[in-house]
Amino acid sequence: MSLTGNDLIEAGWSASPKIPDMLTAARALEARGIKDPAYILKLLSRDFPKPPPKLSRREKALPLAEAISATNEADQHNIDKVRRLMDQLLRIPIVDAGAVMPDACPAGNAEATIPVGGAIAVRNAILPAAHSADICCSMYATFFHYDSDNSDDEKNTAEMLDQLLDSTRFGYGGRKAADFVHHPVLDEPVWENKFLKGLQGHAAMHMADQGDGNHFAYIGKITWSTEALQTLEQNGYSQIAQALRDMPSSNKECYALVTHHGSRGLGAHVYKRGHKAAIKETARIAHNMPKAAAWVDTRSDIGAEYWQALQYVSRWTLANHQSIHQRFIERTEAQALTAFGNEHNFVWKRGKDTFLHGKGATPAWSDEKTGHPLLGLIPLNMSEPILITLGRDNQDYLSFAPHGAGRNQSRTATLKDFRKQHGNLDPEKVERAIAKTTEGLDIRWFYGKADLTESPVGYKSAQQVRQQIEHFGLADIIAQI
Repeated sequence: MSLTGNDLIEAGWSASPKIPDMLTAARALEARGIKDPAYILKLLSRDFPKPPPKLSRREKALPLAEAISATNEADQHNIDKVRRLMDQLLRIPIVDAGAVMPDACPAGNAEATIPVGGAIAVRNAILPAAHSADICCSMYATFFHYDSDNSDDEKNTAEMLDQLLDSTRFGYGGRKAADFVHHPVLDEPVWENKFLKGLQGHAAMHMADQGDGNHFAYIGKITWSTEALQTLEQNGYSQIAQALRDMPSSNKECYALVTHHGSRGLGAHVYKRGHKAAIKETARIAHNMPKAAAWVDTRSDIGAEYWQALQYVSRWTLANHQSIHQRFIERTEAQALTAFGNEHNFVWKRGKDTFLHGKGATPAWSDEKTGHPLLGLIPLNMSEPILITLGRDNQDYLSFAPHGAGRNQSRTATLKDFRKQHGNLDPEKVERAIAKTTEGLDIRWFYGKADLTESPVGYKSAQQVRQQIEHFGLADIIAQI
């Protein structure tokens, strides 16, 4: 009896275009008088190697490094949910380690969804869902001197905020063609990449665009101490330190524009394509993996192309920040002193084959080339200072720090305490809560209506997160805006 295609598949070969060739080879062996099916399969395996066995999930999750501790019942409930999701993720065979930061909170309930404040080390692979649709969500700060005849600081700040609103755009969608802002990054010859093909329009319409959600543009003040400037210089940032020493202000006080946003529609489309490719690739080589844990192998053509697309998205997002800041500086006629920033929603290659994924986690390692600790910007909430940090390269927690204050509950759950019996929000109660937690701040809510879930009410205790940064040795706080 001759072998069939089903016989070959049952023997361990995958259904592929090679099956007809294998059957032809089997018929040739039979014609030579070889009749034993087992021996024919053995001979076929010499010329047609079987694919490796499909990968499976670990029975037991790898240990989770927790740079977070509970101080109340809400904290504990939140941490329990974070642990459950990370336990699922740490069973995935190509994930080598995981950690959660002080701002950790779930980003959804689907199996193996990495939480906000979560980080994983992955071997030769990228999990698109672990950087999510908001690829390269990041911080950027420009420190500047603003010379004004007006001694009223509140009026100066209000004027600058007016200029800032003219320099960028908030809300859903993107700019109209007549309002496009050009940047050389848009001219890069990257558009044949399968993950970027056809997305030039999205790249153009979102330049100098903030978006919505928790994205913000912030004007604050900072006084640079002698100690902070010395710390910068000692850790490899002498140019930044010197620029700040040379500022016109004798007390080393200056303003800072800080923006927080990701890659907008461009990144969202790249993520969607990458995740689709990852699901397809993972199904081919692994059994029953959660969609949130699907990956592309960075050694494959598809994985290498996705990695290159991510690098472009990173350059585009930095250009977006810089475009907004440059437009603001030109409008205010301010003197820019220096600038720096960091991503906190991305994938970074470390060493030969490790890809660190951070979902809302600030890189806090030392630069592989210079050995200098990375500078970081960590916002807490709109009524608290933005922290300027130097990473401690604490490898116990994958050398990350938090990216903000985080939440203990969803936006919907936050609003629950502000609803009347019939379910509608109590506007007076909401207004009182916002007024109390944002007293003294000039806030331009970009939908024209205050959002309670983006006020300090929606976030964890900023002091608690700051204390845990120090307690777990994640970063050194050297200054605050």
